[in-house]
Amino acid sequence: MVDGLAEKKELEIYIHIPFCVRKCAYCDFLSAPADKETRGRYVEALKQEIRESRKLGETYEVSTVFVGGGTPSLLEGRQLAEILRELRDDFSVREQAEITVECNPGTLDGDKLKSFRDLGVNRLSLGLQSAQNEELRLLGRIHTWEEFLESFRLTREAGFSNVNVDLMFGLPGQTQKSWRDTLNRVLDLEPEHISAYSLILEEGTPFFRQYGERAEDSHEKSGQETMAGVSEKKGAPREPFPGLPDEDTERQMYEDARERLEAAGFVRYEISNFAKPGRECRHNLGYWRREEYKGFGIGAASLLGGCRFRNQEKLGPYLQGQFAVTDWEELTPADDLSETMFLGLRTRQGVRLTREMRRIYQKELERYQRQGFLLEEKGFLRLTDRGIDVSNWILADFLIEEQMFDI
Repeated sequence: MVDGLAEKKELEIYIHIPFCVRKCAYCDFLSAPADKETRGRYVEALKQEIRESRKLGETYEVSTVFVGGGTPSLLEGRQLAEILRELRDDFSVREQAEITVECNPGTLDGDKLKSFRDLGVNRLSLGLQSAQNEELRLLGRIHTWEEFLESFRLTREAGFSNVNVDLMFGLPGQTQKSWRDTLNRVLDLEPEHISAYSLILEEGTPFFRQYGERAEDSHEKSGQETMAGVSEKKGAPREPFPGLPDEDTERQMYEDARERLEAAGFVRYEISNFAKPGRECRHNLGYWRREEYKGFGIGAASLLGGCRFRNQEKLGPYLQGQFAVTDWEELTPADDLSETMFLGLRTRQGVRLTREMRRIYQKELERYQRQGFLLEEKGFLRLTDRGIDVSNWILADFLIEEQMFDI
């Protein structure tokens, strides 16, 4: 074992809980409803997988833990306790580690939240999406705005002082007025962090089937590039359903969010994420900065030792203790550089430019700075507000082929 925590490398942990009460109409995440027995067996398998990775604990110290899903708050408090206890038994977890649990309104109560606090959970992420009950109904959410308010009240009562609220715009039937009302209602609650994402039409979801095959026009979950109404490939929706906001309206929704949140003292530290100063999500920042992370649970991704891989997605074999990985990829220098640019430029700070970056991306840097999309300050390159509006297009230009990378 490495002597001394100071000698250990930093590691982020992601734990995937693939269960939910009901699948939302837009969701393509690896999640589904499951009975109590299945959830219990999954917790036992998770603990075994963590235990079998304990050798990593000799080299790494855990700086953040993110329990995502699905709906992790479906678990009983004792089940989450068992998972985190196993993690602490097998890994060195920093005393000040950020430990986040994703929660959905309708799955929380005071006792569960108190147990989370007692376990060292110090950050919650609440999936609201909209403050409008009709929009929530169309999304297939299991809660109302009033039920969210009660859940938020309980988080404060339990002593949580670092809470994120997830919001979505570009929803069916959503207007600028209803979006602004959602923003205002959430800001009145004074959360520490707000994530504002635009709706994506993901293949295989009810929304995709309802609105037509627009996967090639769909955008990343970034809140800046937009979809224009209903696809004409499949004609109109098969049943009466509100239309999607047009491209200009959706872009204005993003601007409304940026302006309103920044006026309320939030800092946009990443394209779709806003936080009060000092309340940025450290776990997500680690992803964008390409820090090493290990994923546990079906479908969970990892970045370790210069390799990227993913756990297999089949629940049955996992419950039997088969923890196979798939999509194994040893990253090349070109991969490292491309990902550094592609992910780092999503953040407000941007990317520290090196001589190598200037050489390889000379044409792109000159063109986008001349067009006002990129700005270099004190050795860092970042997107301007104009650049964020077209960021997917710009970021794609920083993906390079191996033969272009001359080392």
